[in-house]
Amino acid sequence: MDRILAPYRWLIRWGLRAVIAAAVLAILAVAMFGVVNPPTTHTIWTEGRRIGKPAAQEWVPADRIAPVMMRSAVAAEDANFCMHWGFDVEAIQAAIEAGGARGASTITQQVVKNVFLWQDRSWLRKALEAGLTPLVEAMWSKRRILEVYLNVAEFDEGVFGVQAAARHYFGVDARDLTATQAARLAAILPSPKKRSASNPSHFVKRRAGSIRAGAETIRADGRASCFQG
Repeated sequence: MDRILAPYRWLIRWGLRAVIAAAVLAILAVAMFGVVNPPTTHTIWTEGRRIGKPAAQEWVPADRIAPVMMRSAVAAEDANFCMHWGFDVEAIQAAIEAGGARGASTITQQVVKNVFLWQDRSWLRKALEAGLTPLVEAMWSKRRILEVYLNVAEFDEGVFGVQAAARHYFGVDARDLTATQAARLAAILPSPKKRSASNPSHFVKRRAGSIRAGAETIRADGRASCFQG
């Protein structure tokens, strides 16, 4: 057996070193962006190239985002955000039962995809996302995760982050968003290029109404406690 493995020992050794190096780099990257704002993302960069100009984005800290906007994003995308460790098992089970017709990605998973990875649905990307998600949950606060999410999410063609979106759609700062405006911004997040927060379709209005009610519910029942300052 030793004779058989001998020619491959160097390959195994260097393979292990590569895995360890990748793990160390991942930990360092996650730790860094836990305190340093990402200067850009792959999605923001590629969108800027596609439209031929830099994408609109202005980073704002969590304390300059209206609390109702933070609650609205959670109500729309991940109502159990404060209760899971990166993966919502109940949502995953529901998605499986629905035959894959509904999404199950948590806000943490979306942050990992947007900040560290890319947008396609390859198995490699999903595997990396699955590995990095618990790491982000372990090293970042829930408030930091939501802050990053709202600053890198796409809200329209070439419009990224809640500050740029608030000005683009309503002419206000993110801290001044009303409950209705916040709910409409959250309502367009799944398909920002097909929906408008300032000129909402009947579907967006209906969804925004549901999100506004959901945001109030998670405020009242304590599911916003992990990120509300």
